[in-house]
Amino acid sequence: MATRGAVVTETNVLALENQVCFAITVAARATVALYRPILEPLGLTHPQYLVMLALWEENPRTLRSLADALRLEPATLSPLVKRLEATGYLRRERSTTDERALQVTLTSAGHELRQIAETIPERVARTLDMTPASLIELRDTLNSVIRATEAAGSTAPR
Repeated sequence: MATRGAVVTETNVLALENQVCFAITVAARATVALYRPILEPLGLTHPQYLVMLALWEENPRTLRSLADALRLEPATLSPLVKRLEATGYLRRERSTTDERALQVTLTSAGHELRQIAETIPERVARTLDMTPASLIELRDTLNSVIRATEAAGSTAPR
């Protein structure tokens, strides 16, 4: 497809391979599949890994804060958090300041897992055969897409 503001020069504008949405969807599925064999030995699924990443950034967090960071609904996030609690990586408890709020806190096992997880981004970059600079550029481009869809009032996840 042509760049923003340019005239589309593709002969078939509706061809599947010309669609940004298709490229993003296939890339997302393939990327998540790439993480599977890396995360399985840690007892994590990709969505659970994202929860752990958010908790390594800020711990403890309320379920609402965690849901906002991950752009998920709390009802979608709750089963992930429950399974992570069952693995021993975190615990859930009512906030002492607001009993309506559910506090999510890393356990010592959750903290220890971070050291192992620090190798994951490099392993993924190697598997993709991409330089750190090209991955940063890709991430920044995708973040621009996210911001633009949010600004457009997209009903995409959260």
